[in-house]
Amino acid sequence: MSASVPQLIVPPLTPFNQQQQIDSALLSRQVDYVVENCNATVVIAAGVEAQEYSCLTLEERKFLISRTIELVDGRRPVYAGISHPSFKVAIELAKHASHAGASGLQILAPLRPFGGAPNEQDLLGYFSRIISAIDLPVMLYLNAGPGADVSIETTIKLAQLDGIHSIKESSRDLSRVSRLIMQIDKAGLASYYTTMQMLLITLELGGSGVTMPPPAAEIGRKLIDAWLQGDLQRARMLQQQFSLFPGLWMKHGLTPVMKAALDYLGVPAGDPYPPYAALNLQARTTLEQFLQTSDLTHQEKKHA
Repeated sequence: MSASVPQLIVPPLTPFNQQQQIDSALLSRQVDYVVENCNATVVIAAGVEAQEYSCLTLEERKFLISRTIELVDGRRPVYAGISHPSFKVAIELAKHASHAGASGLQILAPLRPFGGAPNEQDLLGYFSRIISAIDLPVMLYLNAGPGADVSIETTIKLAQLDGIHSIKESSRDLSRVSRLIMQIDKAGLASYYTTMQMLLITLELGGSGVTMPPPAAEIGRKLIDAWLQGDLQRARMLQQQFSLFPGLWMKHGLTPVMKAALDYLGVPAGDPYPPYAALNLQARTTLEQFLQTSDLTHQEKKHA
């Protein structure tokens, strides 16, 4: 991905029906929102934990990848998530994604399947095996918790692999982010992307952009546009919205918060995959009160 202009990479959330099957109609509405309202530079299919891909069977993951690519319909590049502890399964997903028309792949730096943190050689071996078997550019996805906590030094070595063209960084560690922007992005190794709480400082430091789910991504688009126009005052105001959203409600989980916000904005995304709960009435009420003061309220509300 070229990052001469800051990019907004957006993973649509996965809507489920009452039988816990992927709801294609709701997914279609959300993809349109991501493309048209958020003006995503790149769409991610089944790539981050907020998309609940880990709740899906292998065949359901393949369907989500194919269906997302079909719904985007060439309007934006689509990077498919192929994360799995087994490099063979990741390669199987990669080949499916390539056949379906994906423009690239996103892969989480994994934990060891038998427990514990991988060392540098584990990670280099894992990614080298996948890269050697595929012909699509790879976005290295770093998210400690569901994945490995990768050191700065190992991240730089991974960025030197020929197939890794970009990195999605989930930490909010300014010292780490600023150093890796310099040693990876500015050094020409790979494009470096952060997350919503780090967006403005990432732009100021010269990073390539950000990855975030909808509807936060619509605020992200407004912030990037304001920054590009030189309106730093507005960009700061928009960044301040990320100081509260979604943090005030994060005890409920990122996916429930974003699904509730989308529902309020008239882009229903269903409930989280059971047994995980949607926001309760009190949390939903306070979230909606915040949204009424945010830069998302121009959206047409279709709720009663």
